[in-house]
Order: sequence, then C-alpha cells, then structure tokens
Amino acid sequence: MKDNLIFIGMPAVGKSTVGVVVAKKLGMRFIDTDLLIQEQEKRLLREIISEVGEDGFLKIENQVNAEVNVTNTVISPGGSVIYCEDAMKHYKEIGTVVYLKASYQTIKRRIRNPKKRGVVLREGQTLRDLYNERVPYFEKYADITVCEDGCRIEETIENVVAAVDRLKRNT
Repeated sequence: MKDNLIFIGMPAVGKSTVGVVVAKKLGMRFIDTDLLIQEQEKRLLREIISEVGEDGFLKIENQVNAEVNVTNTVISPGGSVIYCEDAMKHYKEIGTVVYLKASYQTIKRRIRNPKKRGVVLREGQTLRDLYNERVPYFEKYADITVCEDGCRIEETIENVVAAVDRLKRNT
C-alpha cells in the first residue's frame, strides 16, 4: 500500500471528519486541502469562487492539490478535486484513494441546503445532477470504496481502517 490516504466523495460524506479520526487511529498526519487553498489565496472558498468563477477555482484547486508533497498523511481534498486531472494523477501516484460512498438520499438528508453548505451548483444544476455527474469519477479513481449508508460515523471509521488493513495485508 502507498504511503498516504486520499479521501474522495460528495460533500457531507465526512472526508474531513472521518479523515481526522482515521489519521489518529493509524498514527498519520491529516490535511484538508480546502484549508491549504484558503491559506494560499488568503480568502474563503466561497469568496474565491465568487471572484474567479468555478473554472478559476478548479484551476487553483488543481494546482494546490497537485503540489501536495507529504508522507504518512490522510488527505481530504474538496469534492470537486475529481475534475482536476493533474491533482488526481498525483494522488494516485502518492497514495491510496478512498471513496467514501453514500447514496443520494443520504447526501440530501445531510446537506439539506446546498448553498449554505458551500456546494457549488452551476446555473440550473440540482444536487441530484451533481451527484450523478460525480459518482463515475469517484468510482474511476477509487482504490478502496467504503459505503456509509446506514452507518454511524464510528462504523464508517472502523470500515475504513479495516479496508486499509486488508489492503496492507494483500500488498
């Protein structure tokens, strides 16, 4: 198994929450690349998106994620990182990609209001449209898939740790 774990998935699947605890359990560091983006740009994500648009944001997101140079780290990028070719190629080279999978119903229940949550939807795009658009990317990049439906957060964390242990034993 490669040195880092990279969590991908829809907003509200718990990439950061699960990632922090998994990092503690496995003795790894943790970084949230949305925070790295905000630090580099010296403004909040929603400010960046409103000033440079979605395409401009994706360019910044691609650059920041493609330059992450760490070892023994759980990395939690934003949900849109899957559109960033350089970043995802880099992540596949430096780590194991873990897809935190949840059904549309689970995501909808957790998010409630996409705008307040900071989910970027294009003009006329629904949360369902975004979900359907992203799932094939998540499946394409995933080395490990952990389904969260019907799980409490503790169970998701246990399932991730067990899947990582299985992968380590098999490599």
